[in-house]
Amino acid sequence: MSVKVSLLRSAGFAAAYAVAFAVGRMTVIGGSHLALLWPAAGVAFIWFCAQRRARLRWVDALALGAIGLIGNAVTGGGPALGAVLALANVVQATAFVLLLARPASRAGRDLRLSTPRDLARALGTTVIAVVAGAAVAQVGNWLVTGQPDPSAFDAWITRDVAGTVVIGTVGLWFGPTMSAFRGRHGSVAGWSRNMIRNLRATARWRVAEYLAIVSCSAGAYVIGDTYDNGLPLIVVTGWVAIRLRTGFLVLHNLILAGVAVAVTLHGDGALADIADPYLRAVIAHLLVALTAVASLALALERDERAGLFRELADQRGQARQHATLLSTIIDSMGDGLSVVDAEGRVVLRNRAAVRLLGEVSVVGDAHRRLRHLDGSPVTTDALPHTRALAGAHVEGDDLLVRKPGDHDARIVQVTATPLPGERGCRSAVVLYHDVTAERRHRDQLANFAGAVAHDLQSPLTAVEGWTEVASDALDAEQPAITRSRDSLSRVSRAATRMRGLINDLLAYTSARDADLTPTRVELAGLVADVAAARADAATAAGRPVPRVALGRLHPVHADAGAVRQLLDNLIGNAIKYTASGVTPYLKITSTLCGDLVEVTIADNGIGIPPGQHEAIFDDFHRAHSGGGYTGSGLGLAICHRIVSRHGGTITAHDNPGGGSRFTFTLPAADPPPTAGRPDTVPLAVPHATAPTSTGKRVPARA
Repeated sequence: MSVKVSLLRSAGFAAAYAVAFAVGRMTVIGGSHLALLWPAAGVAFIWFCAQRRARLRWVDALALGAIGLIGNAVTGGGPALGAVLALANVVQATAFVLLLARPASRAGRDLRLSTPRDLARALGTTVIAVVAGAAVAQVGNWLVTGQPDPSAFDAWITRDVAGTVVIGTVGLWFGPTMSAFRGRHGSVAGWSRNMIRNLRATARWRVAEYLAIVSCSAGAYVIGDTYDNGLPLIVVTGWVAIRLRTGFLVLHNLILAGVAVAVTLHGDGALADIADPYLRAVIAHLLVALTAVASLALALERDERAGLFRELADQRGQARQHATLLSTIIDSMGDGLSVVDAEGRVVLRNRAAVRLLGEVSVVGDAHRRLRHLDGSPVTTDALPHTRALAGAHVEGDDLLVRKPGDHDARIVQVTATPLPGERGCRSAVVLYHDVTAERRHRDQLANFAGAVAHDLQSPLTAVEGWTEVASDALDAEQPAITRSRDSLSRVSRAATRMRGLINDLLAYTSARDADLTPTRVELAGLVADVAAARADAATAAGRPVPRVALGRLHPVHADAGAVRQLLDNLIGNAIKYTASGVTPYLKITSTLCGDLVEVTIADNGIGIPPGQHEAIFDDFHRAHSGGGYTGSGLGLAICHRIVSRHGGTITAHDNPGGGSRFTFTLPAADPPPTAGRPDTVPLAVPHATAPTSTGKRVPARA
């Protein structure tokens, strides 16, 4: 607050105090210097509370003392008595602010009237400050006049307490609102617009209730003045305290208290029969103060209770939101989570836990489905939740679990943690992490490494052995050239087998992890290219040239390199696994099935052993390990991986005419044909004589 603003505020409060001082001096009892009505006490309270943080606080004290001195001297009190009474007013106002404002400042709060505790603090501070002011006035009056006046002491206390309570509560209630006036409304016009808006938003019955209060208050005074009974006024004040806003009650008490004291001082109203003006004033002040304090206590208690209800409702809403958020987070977890109480009841579980363990209400029902990895049951004492309830921390136990109706067991990694509860009771938080894919992948890697080590061991041994034989033959006195050449040929074949295995491993890795770039692939041209390459290889090797019959081949939407590898493996297998002396014959067709193209490759080979039609797609599985058919066992695994990564399937069946028939699906590049258009139209290919697995010739089917 700047000095200029502080001085302007001091001037405004000084003017208000002067007016209140003049009003109070009009009620001085004849033959004394004691005023029966003293609104200046309440104005001084508001003044010093508002200016307690001003830079020039001494100006306010000086102004208040000067007004008191001049006012009392002018109204017949004399300079000496005027100085005493002015000093008493300064002491009273200063003591009030120091006692009330300092604890609030230490607590970091503004002076507010929000709770019954604030009202009690303000009332106690008022009584102490007024007693201090009355004591100064009484001692000063005794020193000046030489005559003590106990009745004036009592009247001073009740008068100033009533004035401070009625007027001071107005400042405590509306002071923070006035301080924030510019920030909330901006100007008087803004305030009026907000008031009109709030009035329009107020229910009509509520407006009617306020009007009824005003009418009843006026009627209560008429009744009280007529029948000398203050009960109607008390009833109306209680109505306001219970039903209406506290700000309205503060103004209501201010207006009615002023009227009640004025009527009483003029010898009217419920206290008109009391002849002694001092006693009449004291009782009137006590009634006004008690009515104001009681009604404010009721209103503030109501407001505090309403605030607590709102806070409780907000906390419930926040708790509900937090519970919903927590439930959503728990349900969105990929891992299963269960909370088990001390009696083995499942008090909380998420969707993943239900998916893994099924719907259960007692944890024992779910844990009876748990097995060790070797298939043996888990004892009750060894169950994760039992160990956690005993205080142990279970970290990463691998167990098998099988839900009712499931054929395949899942491997779960279980973590259980004790959760302390009330009165020492414990619960357990059990977390189930499905590691089936990870463990299977680990096992596949182990098998992969073992198979690679085994398959590479044989050609490496051959390379080492035949290299040594060739070296010995060449180191002899008469080198055995023929034997050396034979050994080197064997070394070459072993190296070729090793290179083939390494190429298959690289192809398997590429099919598993390489990025796919789907595009339109014309199967007809790609199959013809692969078949021509295989025919050239057979001619160069002096083997029978394979015969390939093509039906209609629909274009697919896939990675061109992966599809070439898929077709090369399937066509190469069909040619390789053909009986000795039989010319390989393949028939390749496709069918458009919705948004998929189903491709079939039928051959006249030696077929697939019974029971191995699914196993042949596993890594390193070789259906024909003997009979002179070499291979790594990865070719069909590569085919399965390529098809799976494109979202298709691949199966193997026996060919009715002998041999095998492989069928796989890939995404179609073109939409399904319109009604009435055939989805399979065979290409014009030359008719050929198709050899069977028995060596007989049958006409080839296009």
